[in-house]
Order: sequence, then C-alpha cells, then structure tokens
Amino acid sequence: MTELGAFLRARRARVDPADAGLPPVGRRRVTGLRREEVAVLAGVNPDYYARLEQGRERNPSPQVLDALGRALNLDADARDHLHRLAGVTPAHRPAPAAVDPALRRLLDGYPTTPAFVLDHTSDLLASNALADALFSPFTAADNLARMVFADPAARAFYAHWDRVAEATAAHLREGFGHDPGSPRLRALVAELSGTSAEFAALWESHVVRGKTSEGGKALVHPDVGPLTLAYQAFDVRGAAGLQLVV
Repeated sequence: MTELGAFLRARRARVDPADAGLPPVGRRRVTGLRREEVAVLAGVNPDYYARLEQGRERNPSPQVLDALGRALNLDADARDHLHRLAGVTPAHRPAPAAVDPALRRLLDGYPTTPAFVLDHTSDLLASNALADALFSPFTAADNLARMVFADPAARAFYAHWDRVAEATAAHLREGFGHDPGSPRLRALVAELSGTSAEFAALWESHVVRGKTSEGGKALVHPDVGPLTLAYQAFDVRGAAGLQLVV
C-alpha cells in the first residue's frame, strides 16, 4: 500500500456514515465508510477507488482528488496533503479578504518594531503603529508594489531602489503563480506596467522569488535618517496567501 492509499483508508475509517448522509443498513463490519460508499460519494468507479487504496492506481486527477476530499470531509490542510501525496499541486485557496482580529492583536504586540500583513498581491492588509510611521513618507501605504514603482517617495526612501524593485516584482510574480486568475493581481500588473517602464521590464523577465530576509533593507526616512532593518516573513497558518512581516 502506498502513502496515498494508507491515507485514504485511514480517513474513510474516520467518517461516520450518518454524517455523510448515508442511511443505516444494519450491522457494519468496518469502521467508517466502505470503499464502495466513498466511491459513490465521490462519483468515481468503485474499482478505480479500490485501486487507489491498494496502490495500483497512482495518477488521480486533481478533480478526482477534490471529489475524494469532499467525500471524506477533509479540511483544507488534509486536502492539500492528499494532493501532495498524489504528486499533484494543491488547488489554490483564495486569501481571506480581512485579517483575523487575533492577528491584528499580535501586530500591536510588537511595540518596538514595525510589523504588517501582506497578501499575494502585496496589499498591506494590516499594520502596527511603527509600520505606519515607517511608511509615512508614502502618499498611501496600501500596496508595496505600487509604493515602490508608482510613488515618487520610493527612490529616496529605499537606499538601493533597484534591488528593491527587482525583489518586489519577483515577489509579485511568485504570488501570480499561486493565483494566476486573480482579477485583483491582473489589474495591479496592468496598472504598474502602464505607469512604470521598469516594472514592465522586470515583470516580463519572469524572475520568481518569495519574500526572504536575505540582506535586510537599507532605508532613508525623512524624519529619522538612514536605517538598516533586518526582517523576517512568516506564512500565516489558516490564512493561505497571507504573510506576517516583522
């Protein structure tokens, strides 16, 4: 039995038939769902499902995996795990539209360092007081990519603007890979491509890079002077696509 088969077998054993909407049919010899019941709930051939559990079928489609995830009542993490076991990239989970109140409280718990939350379009969804002060030279601290490429303050604020521009475009391209159909991201790319020749060239280079702490940031703040800041970026569990930057 493969890891995929073992996972499917273990998860069907955890599903109460009543929770799956199945009527009682007398005494059951197995815990949870039968293979045939999983197949019916997922809309797949029972023999095909049996081969998946037995390891004789190794290439289920993303659509079949999604159907099995629904049939087995898998949560988001378990569905992603199912896709990875099958060698399939998990389907994109859209980022939440708002930041959880608990995460906002965490931001305010950093009294001595700027902290903010970004989504895959580089929108600043939440920030603490020091982050607001840090980004005060910008007309609007709403989207890091727009701030870098469209706000005149950026070239004075970032001591090495060229490096920041490259990293920002590469990070946006990485976000595009997670959700290429995002209307918000496509609109942002069209906007910046029309207003910044530098962005258009960097975007067409297709360089991809996630946000890292390598090298830190050298800044020049009009009220404070030169600053060199190290930072860390953390994926937010339970909120796919969001990052906490401290």
